[in-house]
Parts: sequence; structure tokens; C-alpha cells
Amino acid sequence: MDFANVYEDRTRALSYASLEFPNTYYLAFRDLPEILRRRAVGRAALDFGCGTGRSTRFLKRLGFEAIGVDLAPAMLALAREADPGGDYRLVGDDGPTGFPEASFDLVLAAFTFDNVPGPETKVRLLTALRRLLRPAGILVNLVSSPDIYRNEWASFSTRDFPENHLARDGDRVRIVMTDVPDRRPVEDVLWSHEAYLASYSAAGLAVLETHWPLGRTDEPYPWVAETRIAPWVIYVAGAGDGGTRVHEPTSPGR
Repeated sequence: MDFANVYEDRTRALSYASLEFPNTYYLAFRDLPEILRRRAVGRAALDFGCGTGRSTRFLKRLGFEAIGVDLAPAMLALAREADPGGDYRLVGDDGPTGFPEASFDLVLAAFTFDNVPGPETKVRLLTALRRLLRPAGILVNLVSSPDIYRNEWASFSTRDFPENHLARDGDRVRIVMTDVPDRRPVEDVLWSHEAYLASYSAAGLAVLETHWPLGRTDEPYPWVAETRIAPWVIYVAGAGDGGTRVHEPTSPGR
């Protein structure tokens, strides 16, 4: 099964561990506190694909009792160094199988599904995460918009990969992170909005909200395309038929 974590070598893990929320990454997390304030009904949280623990620590600062899980031992080692009192656990390709059903009020997956290949694997993991949700629990899935692989950004470059423009759902796409010393291209898996909606439906999840965060001119960041095109998509989903409410700012590039 091709479900490798592209950050699992130590050089890349160290590079990623130095990140907090610079530039384009700021937009990924900017709106989460307000979303979680409105939608999360409890404090028990799972950070699925926690990496070096940046998103787990983010949840803990918001008052959640967060457990981080990841595939990559190198990333988890750095998470534990940064947060010695935290709970960080290694999981396998099948996802977080060591928890009872209905264990969490919130499951956060921050960029995790960018690297999950194939609809079958996505649906299988989403189904596993749905089973971990309590009746009023939510899954917040933060993913890269397909547009991130076709434009230049404050934190990323794709100019060397014109083939990204021809990529379809499930194809590999490449992008360079410019906020870190490690400039080796990251390989992700393209997955469109429509494909995500189909995956959620197949996993028994109802999309409650969808956000495309755009940069604002009053923010102190060197935006490139971020005020016109959303680099990220934030999906908020729950188990069963919770109805659909879409928050969709104008994004000409989408």
C-alpha cells in the first residue's frame, strides 16, 4: 500500500519542525479557533497526522485535550521533544485503530489527506475517523486546494512544475516550501472539491461547512496570490445527515 509520509526522513522532519504559522500557513489556521468555538461541543480531540505536533499544540492552546498520532517516527520524536508532556502515538497504515469508538469530540486532520493516495484509502480512513466521533463530534479536515499547485504563494512555489496544471484527481503533484531550508519538492496527491465531497459521502460523513480562507490586505504578510485565490480548504463534517452549510468566499482561481 502506497501510504508513505513524505516528511518521515529526519532532515525533512527537522525542517518542518521549525515551522509554526508563517505566511500562507497562517491562513490555514487563522479561522480554526472561531470554527471550533462554534462547532466543537467537547474537549476530547485527536490530531490525525500530527507530524511534529504543531497542530496538536495549537489545539492544546485552545483548551482541547489533544492526542497526536502519526505514521512517521521521526516526526513524532520531534513532537515529543517540543512537547514533553504531550501524548503522541505511532499509528499504522490503517489509521488510529487503538481507540474505542466514539472517543472524541473533535478529530483534526491538518494536511494529512494531501498525502493519502486513492479514493479507497481516503474513504477507509475517513470511515475510521467517523467511528471515533461522538454523536455530536466533528471532523475538521484541512487540505490543500488544487489551486495551490498551480500558482505562486508567500510560502510555496510551483513554477518548476507546469505539469501540475494537467493533473487530475489522484495524480501526483509537486510543490516547494519556501519557508524552510529543505527545498526538495514535496509530492502530494491532487484531490478536488468534488472528489472530497464524494469521499465524505462514501464514508458516512455529512459536510456541515466548507471554508476557502483568503488573505486580507490589512494582514502583515507578503501575499502573492492569497488575496485572490484560496490555497486551502477547510471542511467541517459530522456523522450522519447534519445538513450542509457552505461558507464560500469568492475565489476566482478556484
